[in-house]
Amino acid sequence: MQKNTRILTVVVTCLCIGYFSKLIIGNSIEVWYSNLIKPGFTPPNWVFALVWSVLFIMMGVAAGLVWDRMELDRINARKGLQFFAIQLGLNILWTYIFFGLHNPLLALAEITLLWLMIFETYVVFKRVDKMAAMLLLPYLAWVVFAAVLNAAIFWLNR
Repeated sequence: MQKNTRILTVVVTCLCIGYFSKLIIGNSIEVWYSNLIKPGFTPPNWVFALVWSVLFIMMGVAAGLVWDRMELDRINARKGLQFFAIQLGLNILWTYIFFGLHNPLLALAEITLLWLMIFETYVVFKRVDKMAAMLLLPYLAWVVFAAVLNAAIFWLNR
């Protein structure tokens, strides 16, 4: 399979994951999230959709680049893609815990695990393709921000 096809395949997969997450959220933003006390640094709701769309595209490109190098470094590429799949699952799980279960404390614990898995993915991707690893840095940064926001929401609404 050509590099562009692999990248496109993973980008579409990531965007589908994002769409699935949106389905999990449903009307929870209007019904539950809008009634929470939030810190002053909370972005407007539209920012989240925009940022996540860009991040899912960057994540897909990163994983596609690693997939393309599978023949050059099978062990690390396979491990990195497994970690990538796990962190995607954890990403969806956070959405379900926070917006579906309305449990910011459990979501805070889970997002910590998510960040660690993204970091491990970054470390392994870096061994395979440095550009792929660099594409994960904004995701790592955003998840730190999301964790801080999650913690603040938990604290303000306990």
